[in-house]
Amino acid sequence: MATVISVHSFRGGTGKSNTTANVASQLAAAGSRVAVIDTDIQSPGVHVLFGHEEPLEPTLNDYLWGELPIHQAAHDVTDRVARLAPVEPGGALYLVPSSMKAGDIARVLREGYDVGTLNEGFRDLARELSLDYLVIDTHPGLNEETLLSITISDILLLILRPDRQDFQGTAVTVHVARRLDVSSLLLVLNKVPSNVDLEDLREQMTEHYDAETVAIMPLAEQVAQNASGDLFSLSNPDHPWSNEIRKIVNRVTTN
Repeated sequence: MATVISVHSFRGGTGKSNTTANVASQLAAAGSRVAVIDTDIQSPGVHVLFGHEEPLEPTLNDYLWGELPIHQAAHDVTDRVARLAPVEPGGALYLVPSSMKAGDIARVLREGYDVGTLNEGFRDLARELSLDYLVIDTHPGLNEETLLSITISDILLLILRPDRQDFQGTAVTVHVARRLDVSSLLLVLNKVPSNVDLEDLREQMTEHYDAETVAIMPLAEQVAQNASGDLFSLSNPDHPWSNEIRKIVNRVTTN
């Protein structure tokens, strides 16, 4: 049975997709069979981190509209990991992208989709690809799809910045996750300036959420300059940001 990890943030711009791609890549490099599914159907983009500037096809949209089984929309991107780091035997990484076509995005916004079908797709994908981990890159905020992802998650990674709006929004998400009985709720603080007192910040996180903060990731110019052009934690393994990604991976694998 695959471990389902949902990576979520209440607001956009937190580095959610970057974190998703790097955590999944590290898991695959360590020998796990992993799939990333981009359920941010309204504003997809995680595919870029795996080196695909041009839209990939087929997509999650094709599955949701009944045109093919979901595993046929899974693209093997293991070579993207292997180009940057050794992949342990058995390790594999798949990506189920969402469509970047304007017409497809407009159709989703206009018609929506059946979240029950999406739930079935999660199970089918895990079975067909014999996954160890299914990593869901969610749409920011709270909507029906997000609630589904939270409900079925074994691990919910909540990404936020040291920002009052993020703190308030994350508090709402934490409350909802607890109402939905999420097995494991972990917090990741991203884009933290170097002049911040990290211990004080960690105490604030504990006070606000009464949940474990697994990583405090620095606001790093190198990461910003990377501009989603690569899997930063693999191409720059000694960087402090990459060290925090590994903390997330270590915590996920010992959950």
